[in-house]
Amino acid sequence: QVQLVESGGGLVQPGGSLRLSCVASGFTLDRYGIGWLRQAPGKEREGVACVSSTDSSTYYRESVKGRFTISRDNAKNTVYLHMNDLKPEDTAVYYCVAEEYDTAWYLCADGRPNEYDYRGQGTQVTVSI
Repeated sequence: QVQLVESGGGLVQPGGSLRLSCVASGFTLDRYGIGWLRQAPGKEREGVACVSSTDSSTYYRESVKGRFTISRDNAKNTVYLHMNDLKPEDTAVYYCVAEEYDTAWYLCADGRPNEYDYRGQGTQVTVSI
């Protein structure tokens, strides 16, 4: 079955950390730009952190710079999102997307069409006392 599956979400206190994982099955990630997007209730979808397929360059949303890190392990067909110093405004459903040969900048761009080669079902992250 061809799919992306996220895991690692949960409830964490402000200042805490989580690591999200996105595992691909049925295809290999090495040709794909990978992005972590999030959507909170009543808010627009936004790109959080993305990595290009070709040179592994990265792009981060301004509000998460210095706190979040995206990394890819092609051998494990997995992309991670390390989130530190979490804030209540980080609360959202996080999901990963894959688009062949996409750049990090475009994959994370606000207003990008909501169409991807692959998209996971999402994992809930809640930051609260």
